[in-house]
Amino acid sequence: MFRRLREDLASVRERDPAARSTWEVLTCYPGIHALFLHRLAHAAWGRRFYWIGRFVSHIGRFLTGIEIHPGATIGRRVFIDHGMGVVIGETAEIGDDCTIYQGVTLGGTSLYRGTKRHPTLGAGVVIGAGAKVLGGFTVGDGARVGSNAVVVKPVPAGATAVGNPARIIDNERDQAREQKAEQMGFSAYGVTKQMDDPMAKALHALLDHAVETDRRIQGLIERFEKAGFKVDEAIEKCDAFDAQKLSKMVD
Repeated sequence: MFRRLREDLASVRERDPAARSTWEVLTCYPGIHALFLHRLAHAAWGRRFYWIGRFVSHIGRFLTGIEIHPGATIGRRVFIDHGMGVVIGETAEIGDDCTIYQGVTLGGTSLYRGTKRHPTLGAGVVIGAGAKVLGGFTVGDGARVGSNAVVVKPVPAGATAVGNPARIIDNERDQAREQKAEQMGFSAYGVTKQMDDPMAKALHALLDHAVETDRRIQGLIERFEKAGFKVDEAIEKCDAFDAQKLSKMVD
């Protein structure tokens, strides 16, 4: 237990630039205290001393503001930053090196005892402040959940989930969309990042269409060039786009 405590202290020093010393982390970080008490409660729970486990968990909640069910399984070097309002359910499983911020809920959506009701976090997962991960599914290794997101479906390894309800960000598509927006002379992300905005949805749909159209045209150009046709002049005439006009429309 004390070996794992040393690992926890070292992981906080690595991930929190505000931590000035190991002594400060040990005495002033509620996430460290909550994990230490949870290990005591979990050990009692595993030996069927259920009341003792719940009581130790209750004391930990009173002292730290972090509620961890004694049945939850937590890996090594988990960092609960700030921690106030964090709730971790009975069947939740948290992998090694995860980071959880304040206000996070790892909750369940089923009322049936004995079932897997709470989420499983893979190794290295980051859950942003205020996020709610609800259900007995898996958040893959290295995934990220944005602040205030509400996740009710599995998140693939390495992916990022944002919004309410959460959507999985397609990094390749978003990168292509942003590159096309820059070519046009504006950034759709500068208009709004809230996907509930109809204007943002329309602009993103147009950008997606433009990216796909460019991909198809490039394929046609390559075929024409292989056939011996020159298409440079035709492209220059057709590729006329008034970026300034579009920018004024979305201001």
